[in-house]
Amino acid sequence: MKLNVKAFALTAGLFWGVGIFLLTWWIIFTTGPSYDLTFLGRMYLGYRMTPPGSVIGLVWGFLDGVISGGIFALLYNFIAGKTASPA
Repeated sequence: MKLNVKAFALTAGLFWGVGIFLLTWWIIFTTGPSYDLTFLGRMYLGYRMTPPGSVIGLVWGFLDGVISGGIFALLYNFIAGKTASPA
């Protein structure tokens, strides 16, 4: 079985972007906004634990998820094609 690369990449991007967005808001509600540089702030330019930072994280996370998901699906399809037994 092969994966649809576009669908998998879009799904991975949505999950990762929305996940960062929701996690940021969870931290804002529990501890308050923070302008300290976090690990994600080092990876994603402009990201902070603030409301505007959550939108920046959503965008960066979506792009990161699309690229990572696309690469994963391509590698999966490549490996699945090499190991598939003829029916």
